[in-house]
Amino acid sequence: MDFITIDFETATAQRDSPCEIGLTFVKNRQIVKTKSWLIKPMYEEFDFFNVHIHGIHPFHVKNEPEFDQLWMEIGPLLENQFLIAHNAGFDMSVLRRTLEAYQIPFPTLNYSCSYIFSKKVWQGLPSYNLETLCRINNIELKHHRAGPDSKATAELSLKAFDLAGINSIDDIQEKLKTTIGKLYNGGYTSSETKRLTTLKDLANIVGDPTKINPDSIFHGRIVVFTGTLSSMVRAEAQQIIINIGGFIGNSVTKDTDFLIVGQQDYRVVGDDGMSSKQEKAVKLIEKGSKLEIISEDDFLKNI
Repeated sequence: MDFITIDFETATAQRDSPCEIGLTFVKNRQIVKTKSWLIKPMYEEFDFFNVHIHGIHPFHVKNEPEFDQLWMEIGPLLENQFLIAHNAGFDMSVLRRTLEAYQIPFPTLNYSCSYIFSKKVWQGLPSYNLETLCRINNIELKHHRAGPDSKATAELSLKAFDLAGINSIDDIQEKLKTTIGKLYNGGYTSSETKRLTTLKDLANIVGDPTKINPDSIFHGRIVVFTGTLSSMVRAEAQQIIINIGGFIGNSVTKDTDFLIVGQQDYRVVGDDGMSSKQEKAVKLIEKGSKLEIISEDDFLKNI
């Protein structure tokens, strides 16, 4: 099964601000090439948070081509291919929104999300970010640069497919219960896993229907916050989750999907540095719960 893994780094919180793209090409279950390109974004200013994550500054890209110029090279590589991204909701939305910004038609391709199908392969982990999955699978990772991230995603996907007996795109849908996303001229469908339980809005917050994002890992999921967020107040974060199409929980229960952990007040939490919500989440995970504990950084990347 041949596929291409894709990863973007962005200059700002805006999805149409890619500053680097990485592609890794897999043929006959072997990695044959990894290539990355720096991109000059359409935005002159870079967000401090983004630079802190990937280390790419404006001076690194000032003489690089913009995305529409690069697309003449990259577009034919992706047309009619099967793509995989870790957190595909992020990377595919960067691709879509950047193409829209430059008024470039969407290519025709299929895609899947290694973040989603990894949950079916390595069950019961406290986190499914790329760094954690690479660590437990002994995959080398120079995190938050597009080339190395795409290569690590390819290695991770190959391991997952070997363990799950995946030999075709149809196997991903049947054995890993993960739908195949599609991009085509004029639209797209998401890659997602279906939830079996019925959800209800625990926070009773009214969402903005224009901001619903089926690609987000938080869409249709129950999210609980603990600790203090450094990027925004909790009410703002809760509103973002509701706008995406997620649900807010006030406490950790067996139905919780994500616990987002901010900074803890060590005068309040115990010696282990965990709040009561996090302690309960850890116990539920130990008992086999699919709940996932994620950092504020991972939260921000997926909104």
